[in-house]
Amino acid sequence: MPLLTVAAIYFILWWTVLFAVLPLGFRSQQDDGEVMIGTVESAPVRFRGGRVILLTTVISAALYLTYHLASTYFGFGIDSIPNFMPTFE
Repeated sequence: MPLLTVAAIYFILWWTVLFAVLPLGFRSQQDDGEVMIGTVESAPVRFRGGRVILLTTVISAALYLTYHLASTYFGFGIDSIPNFMPTFE
């Protein structure tokens, strides 16, 4: 598989997983009961950017590895997905 294709698939996986990981462990200022002046109540208590990026990278790598093994060694691909739409001939 070309390197650019690998990078594109991994980037799409990473970006999708990022939005799934963002709410994990989120605590707002309203939850803690201490809202700082000049911020909204839904603002996070502390910034966890490094943790979110690391967790996103690990999960995306595991998903890409699963995809790569399924497509390379087991022969699964887009054509292996069953067609649920009826064909009208």
